[in-house]
Amino acid sequence: MQHGTLSQNPQRRLSFTSLLKAMKQLLLDIKPASPPSLQNFMAGRNAEALASLRAAVSPSGASHFIYLWGEAGSGKSHLLKACAAQNVTVVDDVHLLSADAQIDLFNRYNQIKETHGSLITAGLHAPTQMGLRDDLATRLAWGLVYQLHALNDAEKSLALQNHAMERGMRLPSEVVDYCLRYLRRDLSTLMATLDALDEWSLTTKKPITVPLLRQLLQLNLAL
Repeated sequence: MQHGTLSQNPQRRLSFTSLLKAMKQLLLDIKPASPPSLQNFMAGRNAEALASLRAAVSPSGASHFIYLWGEAGSGKSHLLKACAAQNVTVVDDVHLLSADAQIDLFNRYNQIKETHGSLITAGLHAPTQMGLRDDLATRLAWGLVYQLHALNDAEKSLALQNHAMERGMRLPSEVVDYCLRYLRRDLSTLMATLDALDEWSLTTKKPITVPLLRQLLQLNLAL
C-alpha cells in the first residue's frame, strides 16, 4: 500500500496551501503592537522609576531630570519613546555618544535646566561608569537615577496572562511556559505571538494549546 505524502496527495497539498494562505491573511490582519506608553509598561520592580516618569510628563510645569540605566530588555527604550510622545526631551544610548555628542548633551542639559524643562536620558550603566566626560557624567548623576530591572519569568507570565485576559483568551499555563522557554523573551514579541495565536485559534476553530502554537510557528517559518 502506498502512503500519500504532502507532495503526492493533491488533497493534502491543497489543504496545506489553504493553511498557508490563511496564515498569510492572518499576519496581514494582525494589528501592530500598541505604541510604547507609560500605561502599557509592565513595571515589575521598576515602580518607583515609572512613578517619577509619570510626574515628569505631567503638565505640572515642574522640572525633571531622570537617568535610566540597565541591561538590554529592561525597558529603557520603551520608557523613553513613551516620554518623547509626551513632548519631553529624551536621549537614549548615552554610552554610545561621541565626544562631540557628549558636549552637545552637556550644553542641552544646561539649557533645559535654565528653562525649567525636563530631560530623560538612558544608558547601559550608571553615569559615572561609562567613560563619559566628567562634566556630563556629573550632570546626569545630579537628577534622579534609576537602575531598571528586566522582568523575571514570573512577571512575564503574569503580563502574558493579563494580556490574554484583556483579549478574552483562555490561555493554558503550559502555553505560557512554552513561550518563555522557546521564543524570543522580549515582552513585545511574546505578546504579538499571543495575539497571532488567538487569531489562529479563531481561524482554525481549535482551542489554544501547545500543538496549535507549534503549528502556527511552523506555518510562519514556511511563509
